[in-house]
Amino acid sequence: MPSIHTLLSYYSSLSRALASLTAEDLLLAGRAAFLIFSFVVAAVTFTRWRRAAERDTAHTAEQMTLVLERLERLEALAAQSEPRLAALGEQLETRLGAAAGSGQASYPIAIRLARAGAEPEELIASCGLTRREAELVARLHGRWGEARGAERLSSRNHPAAA
Repeated sequence: MPSIHTLLSYYSSLSRALASLTAEDLLLAGRAAFLIFSFVVAAVTFTRWRRAAERDTAHTAEQMTLVLERLERLEALAAQSEPRLAALGEQLETRLGAAAGSGQASYPIAIRLARAGAEPEELIASCGLTRREAELVARLHGRWGEARGAERLSSRNHPAAA
């Protein structure tokens, strides 16, 4: 253990050294201390940032693994359902072909019914037309359509009447 005399001499030499420092030396020492402090803060910040990035990368890798597993399951389901979808597509084409073949014969019947005064609902039920088709047939060939056509002809011949 150092003696008191040694400590006092050390203190006195330190105080003389500090007293002999100029303002420029003190500013230089302050800059050095500030640079060391800034370096320590930057090192700590960088280390925390790197650890956070590693955690985020690990989390993203886990999520990607889950997504890939789900994608593989979806691909397996799609592969299993592909033959069923093909069969359903063939059935649909067959039915649409049959409906198109029988639908052509129903238009003359729908036109006759519309000329007899049938409403669009009746055309839908009896001829298998869609609502828009039934409304079009009723407008073109029905009594309402004929009255509308006659009205148009009279307005063309007599512009003052319109």
